[in-house]
Amino acid sequence: MDPLTLGALVAVATVLILFSGISVGVGLLVVSALFLLIFDGTRSLEMMPEIFFADLNSFTILSIPMFIVMGAAIASTRAGADIFEAIERWLTRVPGGLVVSNIGACALFASMSGSSPATCAAIGKMGIPEMRKRGYPDGVAAGSIAAGGTLGILIPPSVTMIVYGIATETSIGRLFLAGLVPGIMLALIFMAWSIFASWRAGGVHVFSARSYSLAEKLEVLPRVVPFLIVVGLVLYSMYGGIATTSETAAVGATLCLIMAIIIYRMWSPHKIWAVLRDSTRESIMILFIMAGAGVFAYMMSSLFITQTIAAWIAELEVNRWVLMGLINLLLLFAGFFLPPVAVILMTAPILMPILIAADFDPYWFAVILTINLEIGLITPPVGLNLFVINSIAPEISLRTILLGSLPYVMCMVLAIVILCFFPWIATGLPDLLMGPAVGGF
Repeated sequence: MDPLTLGALVAVATVLILFSGISVGVGLLVVSALFLLIFDGTRSLEMMPEIFFADLNSFTILSIPMFIVMGAAIASTRAGADIFEAIERWLTRVPGGLVVSNIGACALFASMSGSSPATCAAIGKMGIPEMRKRGYPDGVAAGSIAAGGTLGILIPPSVTMIVYGIATETSIGRLFLAGLVPGIMLALIFMAWSIFASWRAGGVHVFSARSYSLAEKLEVLPRVVPFLIVVGLVLYSMYGGIATTSETAAVGATLCLIMAIIIYRMWSPHKIWAVLRDSTRESIMILFIMAGAGVFAYMMSSLFITQTIAAWIAELEVNRWVLMGLINLLLLFAGFFLPPVAVILMTAPILMPILIAADFDPYWFAVILTINLEIGLITPPVGLNLFVINSIAPEISLRTILLGSLPYVMCMVLAIVILCFFPWIATGLPDLLMGPAVGGF
């Protein structure tokens, strides 16, 4: 059978199996085994266990559960509420200061937790009721938190970036740096739209808030600054060559757990066990998807599907930006239905040779890909952040949350366009601190 036709069958079978409700990792293994058995014989199945474990046999992968523990330790405390309160006190006299505070808090909490749902839940529990109480529209209140939560997979340290680095064999430290400035830029775009939307809704009362004394502004900082220092030290250790990604992640996780116990008095063994249990569950889910995607990639390569698709796209001889537009549509569609980790692992083996041949920087593309996946987090049918917001603010209808989030989707599209015109926004900081990437890597 022609590899392109076979690839189409694989795509249809994958969509059908994943839509059946089966877990992503298991679904990828089922599809891989099925097509290898039919088109390559039973002997090819002997390679599956070896590939499954080989994809997990990497010291760098240890950083994933460590960063997840780090984020879970922070998310289990009132750190999110304290970050929101600290920023709100300092920005209280800024027009639209409360919504700006919420998005700023999302950005800071995202840098500590690396989790979009955790960011939505932690900041939204305080931020949404407070914004509604002060007259902000429900759509802005819910949409700003849903969109702000997506920053968790872009601003470092990001588990999504780690997975991309492992899948494409690119530098994780450089990927973290590449996501920092675009993450800040996207947060500023969110803030600008939120202020405009609040002003357009009418009412000067939206911008009024009580004043805080300097003592009140400084009061909450000791509970927040230590976590930010740990994140800063983790990133400095990586970029300064002091330790590897896995080593810094392990130290960061340990310090965050200790500070959660000391600062927030999380003495209960039950609470500590809950952090470790939830982190283990999430880590196993991600690692299983990674292993399943490795087998899936082997199947695609063994049946010459990946090579044929790459050659077919290269022979189209379309403009490189037309090609990038098509890739963005593919990623956007995939992000509507699949978690970010699965999209990266399934598409990277096919897209990376095409991107390099078209002279696109892999670190710049990592940011473009991540923003596309962020859009999937606030759009149906999956739209995980939408359901998180709905669970913590059930008085706001899911329709209102969705409509409030749509303008932020356009903000993300605008960010992608800006990055296409000015790629140095993503590549400038890594090149400045780490030197130009050799051969794109």
